[in-house]
Order: sequence, then structure tokens, then C-alpha cells
Amino acid sequence: MRAYSGTMGQKRAYELASMEQPPKESTDRRLNSWKEIASFFGRDERTVRRWEKDLALPVHRIPGGAKGRIFAFESELRQWLLTSEEARLAARAQESQASGNTNEAKRLDLLLHRKWVAILGICALLVAAFAAFRIAHRFRVQASGDSRTASERGSTSASRSSQAEDLYLAGRYYWNKRNPDDLNRAVDYFTQAIVRDPNYARPYVGLADCYNLLREFSAMPADEAYPRALAAATKAVELDNSSAEAHTSLAFVTFYWNWDAPAAEREFQQALAIDPNDARAHHWYATFLMASGRLPEALDQIEMARRLDPSSVAILADKGIIMSHAGHTDDALLLLKQIENEEPSFVSSHRYLCEIYFDRKDYPNFLSEWEKTAQLTRNQQELAIVKAAQKGYSKSGYKGMLEATLDAQDSFYVQGTLPAYSLALTYARLERTQDSLRYLETALRKRESALLALGNEEAFDYLHADPQYIDLMKRVHSSPKPNPLPLESAVHRR
Repeated sequence: MRAYSGTMGQKRAYELASMEQPPKESTDRRLNSWKEIASFFGRDERTVRRWEKDLALPVHRIPGGAKGRIFAFESELRQWLLTSEEARLAARAQESQASGNTNEAKRLDLLLHRKWVAILGICALLVAAFAAFRIAHRFRVQASGDSRTASERGSTSASRSSQAEDLYLAGRYYWNKRNPDDLNRAVDYFTQAIVRDPNYARPYVGLADCYNLLREFSAMPADEAYPRALAAATKAVELDNSSAEAHTSLAFVTFYWNWDAPAAEREFQQALAIDPNDARAHHWYATFLMASGRLPEALDQIEMARRLDPSSVAILADKGIIMSHAGHTDDALLLLKQIENEEPSFVSSHRYLCEIYFDRKDYPNFLSEWEKTAQLTRNQQELAIVKAAQKGYSKSGYKGMLEATLDAQDSFYVQGTLPAYSLALTYARLERTQDSLRYLETALRKRESALLALGNEEAFDYLHADPQYIDLMKRVHSSPKPNPLPLESAVHRR
């Protein structure tokens, strides 16, 4: 279908992005002292301290902690070694000096000196250009008659701590990676930014966005993640009501946690009125519209998001699942497979392919994608269920797969660690109507957010004429709202 043939025209962008990032380490150990950092490099503490001062060795300090408390991540230290020519020259010079080769040491020191002279010259030009830009920007603001207060201009307030902004930007970098480790690391950076500047709205937005995604990209339960997201997003809007990104974050959690679709849509529309070019607002509005069954509108919004941010893998993956629900399954499958090939560690493409393969009765690929999803989210419970399903399928085919799935799910449900919706879905696939409805009622009583997209799940299609199912769907949209979590709980707990 040619209407979507350009969706993956960003292949070159993916290639460039993958060239810029080092391979993902299977573990990313945190080093908590100068001694551990020095040991990592096989150097003494004095040397690595000098590298931090002179060569921008990526060492982090803990705000509000005891003086000298530092930490570093091994992946960042490896990246520094790979990308910093200055670091390599310095290390070689030190080795030459230690081995008595003073001529080589002097030659390397001279090369290093010349490089730093060149770098400093470039920095001076950049500083001058930035100063000119700030002056010109100030005149433009004055000419435009911007009468907002400093608090309303939270993202550009002159009183904002530059350290808080740097921490916020670091958090966004890790948030965009969308995997469990990096989302938790982003939480750390956003929290540090808030400690530095409690009146800076953007870190609260970042914190809300982390918790909005942690229940999807990790094993964090929704009833732990969403209340924290709501508290942080509410604070962000309070600090800067003119922030489109703050209203977007609040809209997302208002729908998926408060189940208040009218209020969520008002927040989305306010965000887009403030900034019609906010890709994330269009993106998350599209997923809201999909869950609400408004698929033509969802396709329009996700395409707007794609045009505004064509290299976003998250937007492209969500476009795939929206296309699938809208009936463009072949195009969706092609798009999601291409994303999977380009970004094999991105969870959403596997999760969505899992859904499509099941609907197509391609159970081997369904099980394979389900296993990849569980592995990437590090969800050991889900992985155990997948393993049981695989054994059941190899032994007794489709029915054996579902019955083995049900047995594994039931054992975790009894322990209180599995949503009732998961059992309701498996019972529906087995067409055990009363069991499915019973667990759907339990899911409603527990306010499980999966119910919001109930209409998009094909397994329940045969229930659409059932009076009990119809009544349940009505009650989903009139369920009472939970009390918000205190902000302190969202900021300081992990």
C-alpha cells in the first residue's frame, strides 16, 4: 500500500544513529568510588582525577551528598575511551613516561597540547556565537511583547540552574532509549535536576514520562508507576501551565490511570494548541485515540507525529499497531519487521508483532516474539509463562499452548503478581465465556488499565453481543478515579 511506503524511508537515519552509539553492554556496572574507577582503567586515582578535570572523563557527583561522593557507569567510560582521542594520547603519554621513553612522552604531550589549543579556539568561537544568539533572542522576545512571568516561562527562566538543565538533558537522552536500565537511569537524572532546582518544570515532565513508560518497558506494576507519573505531571503543569509537554504527560496519565477520557482529551488539545508542532503530543494523542476506537483520527495524528519526528522508532512502531487495528495488517507487519531488523532491542515492535502473529494464527512466530518481549523487559514471570506456552504448543498444538499458558498464569495470579486481565484474555481465546467474564469483572474491580483498549482485542469480539460484556464496557468508562500520590513519593522513591 503506497500510502505507507515512505514510512521507513528513514533507514539511513537509523544507520547513522546506530553508528553513533556503542553496542549495548549486557551489564552496566556502576562504579562508586575513585578507587573503583582507577581500577577499571588500571591506573592510579590521581591519574583518573586528572582525566576528569582535563579530559572530561564522565564522572557524576551525587547532589546533596557528602563532599566527594561520586559515581560512574562502565558503559560511559568505555564510550569515552572509544571516542576521546585526547584520552588515548594522554594514556599513551603516561605509559611512555612510566617506561622511561621520555622522547615519545614529549611528542605525545605536544600533540595533545596542539589539539587542546585547537579545541579551545573552536570553543571560543562557539561562545561568541552563542552570546550573539542570546542577545538577538532577547531583542526578539522584547519585540514580540512576551508578557509571561518568569514562572510561566519555566523552561527559559533566567533563575534556572544550568546544572539542573544539564541533568534534565541527560535524563532525556536516557529516556529516549526506552529500556529498563536507561529509564531508571533517567529517573535518577530527573530527580537530581529537581533537587538542584525544585521550580524547574521540565524535570517533573521527564519524571512523569519515565513512570508512564516504565510499566510498559519494564516489569514495574501500573499501580506503582502511574500514581508517580500523575503526581509529577500535575506538579509540572502547576509550575508551567504554558508547557505543551507538561499537558501531554498529564493527558497520558489522566487517561490510563484516572480513566477520564474527556479530561485527557482536553489536556491533549491544550498541548497541541500551545505547540502544534510537538511530536510527542501528536504521538500520545494518537495512542489515546486508538484505545478509544477512533482509528481514522489515530492514523492522522500518528502520521503528523511521524512527519515532525521521522527518526523516532517509538512513533513508527506505534504507527504499525494503529495500522494493524485499522485493517492495514500487511503494511503494519512490513513496517514492524523492518523496525525489528533495524532496532532489535526495541521492545514495542516485538510486542506488536506478537499480537499480529497470534491474530494470523502464526503461533511459532507469536511465541518467538513473546519470548523476546519478556527477555527485553526482564520480566521473569512473563518469561516463565512463555516457556510453558512453548512446551504446550510443541506437545499439543494451539489448544495445548493456551492450556499451558493458563496453568502458568493461574499460579502467578494466586500469588497476586499477575493481572486478572491476562487470565480473561486466555479464557476468551479458549472461548470459555463465563470464566473470561469473571476475570474481566475482577480486572474492573482492580482498575487494570488494559481494559481501556478492550475493544481492540479480537479475542473478545465474540462477546460483543453478550449483555454482561456490554454492561461491563459501560462501567469501564464510569469507574471512580483514584486519589493522586503525594509528589514526594514520585520524586524520592525508586
